[in-house]
Amino acid sequence: MYNEEAALPALVARLRPALDGAGVTYEVVAVDDGSADRTAEVLEEARLVWPELRVVRLRRNSGHQAALTAGLHSSVGAYVASIDADLQDPPEKIPEMLELARKERLDIVYGVRDDRSTDSGFKRRTAGLYYWLMRRLVGKSVPSQAGDFRLLSREAVDALKSLPDQQQVYRLLVPWLGFPSGTVTYVREERVAGETKYSLGKMIGLALDSITTFSAAPLRIATWLGVLSFFACFGMVAVTLGIYLVGHTVPGWTSLFVVMLFIGGIQLISVGLLGEYIGRIYTAVQKRPTYFIGHDSARAEDRVDAGA
Repeated sequence: MYNEEAALPALVARLRPALDGAGVTYEVVAVDDGSADRTAEVLEEARLVWPELRVVRLRRNSGHQAALTAGLHSSVGAYVASIDADLQDPPEKIPEMLELARKERLDIVYGVRDDRSTDSGFKRRTAGLYYWLMRRLVGKSVPSQAGDFRLLSREAVDALKSLPDQQQVYRLLVPWLGFPSGTVTYVREERVAGETKYSLGKMIGLALDSITTFSAAPLRIATWLGVLSFFACFGMVAVTLGIYLVGHTVPGWTSLFVVMLFIGGIQLISVGLLGEYIGRIYTAVQKRPTYFIGHDSARAEDRVDAGA
């Protein structure tokens, strides 16, 4: 959660009854991704009356996927469900996910949105384009309209923790594991309070990370663009020679200018794609952590500092 002060009362009011009624012991790991509002204070207040609530605060805003990583790595349960704090994904579906996983011995249960009418038309179209592209690049194992609302077994969580990826995109990593999986459908609701933190820039960043992390297709696109430009230029050379032989040679600065722009554009695209991959190699070599935990209410020293 990031700056979700307004949404937390509604989240607690729906999440706690759903989990209490599941008939199992549980722990809720609430990851505060460096919020600038009273998210941390509200969580600590809720923890006083909800002993199963555990608060993990990151030192800075590290991003959605990094916060999700912190939650997965902090969890200890036999099954782990991930959900955002905005209540667009219904927490009442978590017991249903758990029941399906146990009944059919599944390691992964995806929450799949079968109705996104509460989203804007632009959001629905861009999301559809994203999943279409991911299924084309990564494979049909990527479930369509499945976000980060899912249930994982301890085996699946441990497998994710063992991966060395610096840029972790769980929408693609989880299907890539190939563990037995199932789906639970639900209607996507409107955000309960506040504004979305997933801007257009972040959505584009997620798509770029997804593509460059899981596929070398952009590099192959650059190669094919180079081949296309070669044949296009070869064809123009043939046309130019033909005009020269028939004696209709005229100064062709326009065609020359167009060719130069075409080739220059392809070169810049190719260099840019190479730069994206080299940048990710550089990040992987550095091995910098994607997040730092500043406070964990489950740690003895943090409980003492908080007066618990």
